[in-house]
Amino acid sequence: MLNLLKRVLVGRPLATSEQEEQRLPKVIALAVFSSDAISSTAYATEEILFVTAIGASSLALGLSVLVPVAVAVAVLLTIVVTSYRQTIFAYPSGGGSYVVSRENLGEYPSLIAGASLLVDYILTVAVSISAGVAAIVSIPSFKGLVDSRVPLGLALIVLITVANLRGLKESGRLFAFPTYLYIVTFGALVSYGLARALFGHLPPIPFDPERSVALREAGGSLSMFLILKGFSSGAVALTGVEAISNGVPAFRSPESKNAARTLTWMGVILGTLFLGSAVLAHHLHPYASHEETVISQLGRAVFGEGPLYVTLQFATAFILTLAANTAYADFPRLSSIIARDGYLPRQFSNQGDRLVFSNGIIFLAVAAGSLLVAFGGLTNALIPLYAVGVFTSFTLSQAGMVHHHRRLREAGWRRGIVINATGAVATFVVLLIVAGTKFTSGAWVPLVVVPIIVVVFRSIKRHYDRLGRELELQPSDLGPETINHTVVVLIGRVHKGVIKAIKYARSLRPNRLIALYVSFEDHDREAFERQWEELGLAIPLEIVHSPYRELVEPVERYLEDLDRRWVNDTITVVIPEFVVGKWYQNILHNQTALALKLALLRRPETVVTSVPYHIDVPAGSSRQRPGRNEPR
Repeated sequence: MLNLLKRVLVGRPLATSEQEEQRLPKVIALAVFSSDAISSTAYATEEILFVTAIGASSLALGLSVLVPVAVAVAVLLTIVVTSYRQTIFAYPSGGGSYVVSRENLGEYPSLIAGASLLVDYILTVAVSISAGVAAIVSIPSFKGLVDSRVPLGLALIVLITVANLRGLKESGRLFAFPTYLYIVTFGALVSYGLARALFGHLPPIPFDPERSVALREAGGSLSMFLILKGFSSGAVALTGVEAISNGVPAFRSPESKNAARTLTWMGVILGTLFLGSAVLAHHLHPYASHEETVISQLGRAVFGEGPLYVTLQFATAFILTLAANTAYADFPRLSSIIARDGYLPRQFSNQGDRLVFSNGIIFLAVAAGSLLVAFGGLTNALIPLYAVGVFTSFTLSQAGMVHHHRRLREAGWRRGIVINATGAVATFVVLLIVAGTKFTSGAWVPLVVVPIIVVVFRSIKRHYDRLGRELELQPSDLGPETINHTVVVLIGRVHKGVIKAIKYARSLRPNRLIALYVSFEDHDREAFERQWEELGLAIPLEIVHSPYRELVEPVERYLEDLDRRWVNDTITVVIPEFVVGKWYQNILHNQTALALKLALLRRPETVVTSVPYHIDVPAGSSRQRPGRNEPR
């Protein structure tokens, strides 16, 4: 039944030979890897106003610096996009900042870059989903859902998780239309709105002090600290720019060329929409509010409340939700690379049925959902945590590329150094601004979490290194060695499954074969001894008394006694198990065999073997069909 449900939700398994068919054309890749960056146009302008128009400032002062801040962010975007084009061609195997730092800067810078990116992707899902919910509840018909932000957000996370478990190409096709719908409708909002505003046919949005987070419409004072803090909030528009460099192997051949073109188109679309929305907001005077987004205010002012406005809001909700898809495409891929290097559990490097890294997808969903619940689904509460990790990875990537050009001195290496050095300096300055201006607002969280993750990375790596040394073959391991073998068959009561287990134990030709019975009461012991003698199985029976009706501990004590009897002895514990025909029939049986196996797993020089006896017990019948093979 579980397998059927999995097939319905996820789809049929894909063979490894179908890997090439899952690669993405540029049109779909733009939707998959750029939705995060492009979606930031829906809230970046609002985040600037949330900072520059509050406190001692005013809406007028916040709007006065909106366009200059947007221009500065657009310039920074140009620098970063140009820099990452260098990375794509230098490292076509993907991995982005982590791989660049690993190859050029060393272990700890690469771990910092990897941890920063993983944290960033988790925040990307949480922020994108919360912003998508905010867009939904801004629609007049859905304002009643304001108090259901968190359940609605969790439902969207489940939906996008299932879609990504179906495979990268399938999820890309599914989400391509909403992405392009947003680009078209948002582009129409900016172009049509600016045309009407410039020709004087579009009045400013009336200021509502009861809904605005700004205390006043005009007057006040605006400090340089708030301007820099507003810039750091607007810089979230750059989140997701690195995603294409992380996922180069997902593109169709030629991978690097197609990825670089997609990155350029993403930069052009993002820069145009972000800068255009800032200029439009400067003309229309929207205000930051927890009840209605700035984009919703602009949409109502430009389109009215007709079909175009509704389309814009739904397109915005779609793109903000699908921005999480960028993280779903990159987090599993990056975590698989880090896992192959030994810094994450190796399960993250395993591909699932649909040729995606399913464990990484599920982990990302759980982590982002937890974050969404912890912060109540509010976008502006999550944003301060967001940009530190992004610009940390940006800075390390560009610094690593500078070292790459100096080390290889390939054609055009001097120009590459200039481009990447400019990117490294610019992103480092922004990192300092973000960390300094938003430290008390939550930027300290990633500054603490990232080092903790690096410590976890190193601990996992030490474990795998130690395990590798222990498993490494030595010349002495290949020489002949005589092993004394004792087989212990655990018996609760005599039935067909026990007889089968005894036959298996005899086939092992051990030095010693013992049947072990754990007795809870004296009369049970006497009855079992008589039954054993009557069967005449010619196997020594040893009985251990358990006054507290425990099973695992008496067995462990008995095995310790065997260790004292014989030196250089390997003990095989044979556990008879009957396997019922229907999965739900398991609840009618205790799971003592499982408890024993878990307890004995860590015991040295001990082998635990289960001997299954398959039976089928249909309702109202005692008929056996031993041919069924349904594992317990």
